[in-house]
Amino acid sequence: MFQSRTIAAREVRRQRRFGTQVQAATLAAARIRELIDKIGRAVQSLDYDIASEEERTGCRDCRDPAYSVLARNMTARRDNLAGTIAALQRRLADAEAVACAPIVPETKLLLPA
Repeated sequence: MFQSRTIAAREVRRQRRFGTQVQAATLAAARIRELIDKIGRAVQSLDYDIASEEERTGCRDCRDPAYSVLARNMTARRDNLAGTIAALQRRLADAEAVACAPIVPETKLLLPA
């Protein structure tokens, strides 16, 4: 979790030159949402392909030695993509937290106490 916050913060810092931190976080959140959608479609496609392969071979039990190697590989790929989606959702939450943070004028930060 710490790493995902660091990545989101780095993304916001890198884009700071294009506008405020809130704008950069909003752009990062939009990109992350788009990526989650694309990967989600790939997971759905893999689910369909796994089901088709299981139907073709007639074996649906992944513990069975006769289970298709192709279906086994697609299942591993799907599981990895699901993990990636979970990590991206954590990054999205971090970016949205920055985007929804109260705006503090930068001039206040520069004034002596």
